Amino acid sequence: MSKVVVLKTKPESVLNDYEELLDRVKINKIFDRKDEILFKLNLSWSLYYPACSTEPWQLEGVINGFKKYKLENIIPVENRTVVTDVWKGAKGNKWLPILKKYNLEYKPLTEAKWVKLKGNFDFDAIDHIFPDGLKVPEMFYGKPVVHLPTLKTHGHTQMTGAMKNAFGGLITERRHHSHKMIHEVLVDLLKIQQKIHPKMLAVMDGTVSGNGNGPRTMMPVESNLILASEDQVAIDAVAAKLMGFDPMKIKFIKMAHDYGLGNGDVDSLDIDGIDIKKINLKFSAGKSPVIFWDQMFRKGAFRFVEPMLFHTGLFNLAIFGSYFYHDKLWYPTVGKSRINKFMKTSWGEKFKEYES
Repeated sequence: MSKVVVLKTKPESVLNDYEELLDRVKINKIFDRKDEILFKLNLSWSLYYPACSTEPWQLEGVINGFKKYKLENIIPVENRTVVTDVWKGAKGNKWLPILKKYNLEYKPLTEAKWVKLKGNFDFDAIDHIFPDGLKVPEMFYGKPVVHLPTLKTHGHTQMTGAMKNAFGGLITERRHHSHKMIHEVLVDLLKIQQKIHPKMLAVMDGTVSGNGNGPRTMMPVESNLILASEDQVAIDAVAAKLMGFDPMKIKFIKMAHDYGLGNGDVDSLDIDGIDIKKINLKFSAGKSPVIFWDQMFRKGAFRFVEPMLFHTGLFNLAIFGSYFYHDKLWYPTVGKSRINKFMKTSWGEKFKEYES
């Protein structure tokens, strides 16, 4: 039976609570001291925004928990998108001082060697989207992986979590092409992960979660939750349930469950910790203008434009449009207002404790 650990937390005890979370999921039984363990961070925005990317206390808490068991051979990694920068994001989200504190080297996947995917897979989408074959980081083969997503909604997939976090690790910056068949792609990526990673764990931060037009322009909500599981489907199902969604009505969770890649049936899971039935965050997923028009051009009324807009030099205009809307229009106005409000909360005070 798949197990998901869900705990309540608060800023004063969050590092100790992460330690307890990892104790309960029994990382000392999952990993060996000789393992080279990938920590797949989550960078949804180069700029800091609450609940958007791996939080600093999430990163430190998980590192602490692993160090407790002498699991010290940790490799923190993250990739870029066409609108994010791996180094700017690592600075803005305050990861680098934490990694330096624990003598860990940040290894952006932009600087890694990518090789053609080996093996036979029964894909639903990847062969269609990448007919010339998919490339993955060579360093991923044979290494366990720990995913560090946050609890938030997403305009393309309703919610995003452990399964979506692999999106940034196994596909290059061309992954925007996957939006057309995003649910199928996430399931395909889980198939890949289960072949190339001997062990997998997801540790999700819901201390501050994101409601609305995710994964960036959301409303931050203090939820005070942290989750962990070896089953990527199960932890996403529990996260969806906490947000108020029916997990089995979210396509990628249902597909992965039906394929036997994990358990998306919350009622049949072993939930350790709090009673999740008493929590309903009542979230609703929305679409930013960027995601709305991305979907319209890829699979909506204007899909006839896709070959020209997304597969020629004109795509640079789409990249600029997304960058301008998010970084130059929304962030300095609506975003800054919400961030200023957040910084007055206890979690905002916690964020300010971390070195820039």
